[in-house]
Amino acid sequence: MGDQVWQIISMTIYLAAMVGIGFYAQKRTSNLDDYMLGGRGLGPFVSALSAGASDMSGWLMMGLPGALYLSGLVELWIAIGLTVGAWLNWKFVAPRLRSYTEIAGNSITIPSFFGNRLKDDSRILRIVSGAIILVFFTLYVSSGMVAGGTFFEASFGVDYAWGMLGIAAVTVLYTLVGGFLAVSWTDVVQGLMMVVALVMLPIVGIIHLGGPGELFAQIREVDPLLLTWFEGGTAIGITSAVAWGLGYVGMPHILVRFMALTSAREATTARRIGIGWMVLSALGAAFTAFVGIAIYRHDEGALPNPEGVFIALGQMLFHPLIAGFLLAAILAAIMSTVSSQLLVTSSALVEDIYHAFTPLKLSASRGVLLGRLGVLAVAIIAAALAWQRNDTILGLVAFAWAGFGAGFGPTVVLSLYWRKLTTAGAAAGMVVGAVTVFVWKLLLNPLGGIFELYEILPAFVANLVVAVAVSLATWKPNPEIEQEFDAVVTATAVSR
Repeated sequence: MGDQVWQIISMTIYLAAMVGIGFYAQKRTSNLDDYMLGGRGLGPFVSALSAGASDMSGWLMMGLPGALYLSGLVELWIAIGLTVGAWLNWKFVAPRLRSYTEIAGNSITIPSFFGNRLKDDSRILRIVSGAIILVFFTLYVSSGMVAGGTFFEASFGVDYAWGMLGIAAVTVLYTLVGGFLAVSWTDVVQGLMMVVALVMLPIVGIIHLGGPGELFAQIREVDPLLLTWFEGGTAIGITSAVAWGLGYVGMPHILVRFMALTSAREATTARRIGIGWMVLSALGAAFTAFVGIAIYRHDEGALPNPEGVFIALGQMLFHPLIAGFLLAAILAAIMSTVSSQLLVTSSALVEDIYHAFTPLKLSASRGVLLGRLGVLAVAIIAAALAWQRNDTILGLVAFAWAGFGAGFGPTVVLSLYWRKLTTAGAAAGMVVGAVTVFVWKLLLNPLGGIFELYEILPAFVANLVVAVAVSLATWKPNPEIEQEFDAVVTATAVSR
């Protein structure tokens, strides 16, 4: 059999397994709480790997190795920032958010948590934050579909549109059928595939080159500056890279994993597993790039597409069947993110936008039905946006990360740790954070200098300052809020 046939066999096995998991999860899904949050029964292993896989996307398998392949260690600062941000998120946000979302009206989405936590009778927090999720995640999902179509086109010569539709159909199918549990369980398989691939490939590559000494010797022959941490970087550039870590605290598709933990106590174990996964994966991506430099930039000639270094090495070093599973790991990275974002967007549509305009309580079956229709609707809109390949959509990933991080991040932290946050303060902070992202990126960034700083940092600070100032001006004692806050402090202390 030809190489491509073996790779298609690997890909078919992987895709069939994802659909199978979706239908198995369907049997465990009976109401909207199950569909959107898995009935709060997620163990630490599943939660940790699901959070990691849904976060990293194709950036971990293609973007990071490609950047390191071109510029060296200076590009690893973003991975360091993300790892530190993820550790802080698991340490300080996860246990308290798990407790608070249950105590404050058994909230199953971030917007509903904001509304319940602050006793927002106007429902303005649900509407604003739900709309932000709906708009940005629809574009986010679209960028994932673009990446999927491009992947199939580059790997198998399939027409972009058919590749995009294929990846969309499989991802939508298991998300539609199995909901949160399907997304979480498939994320575990996908997360394991990603880390195994990222560890296995550089190990085999280093052996192929003759050992670590030979690897680094060949990199130094290409350019010794590739192994330095600061060469080629600027203070603003490195600060911007590390600032990516701020985004974690505002990412709805990651925060929802914290809310789904079996108990707040599980956050400690999940943190250790999740950060271990991230460190291994980032190191694997770095050494994949180093092996690529030693083989292609030193011996074989530069790759036409640096972001394809993982694919090129996999096809060079492994049997086509194994190379096919390595390709499937890239697809897994893309699908895990798309499925998580589809579900969170659907939950915002059904749980937040729908409930903001009608007091009617949904029955269990109707809630699940609307959740599935929400997934389908968002997927159709995202696919329509992705139909004509559009690089500006892919460029929105970093922009959306800043938007969520600066729009939601300070609100999450203040709602968990500050008693005096008010509805007005939270709403004003979110609006200012989101607007600052737009103004900084579109109007100030072209001016250069300090304005080249990644927009998440000034926008995060602006949100925080405005939220605190407005809350202090509008705060009034509320015994119910005080009681719930005290209950969360007690519950979190007990869980440590």
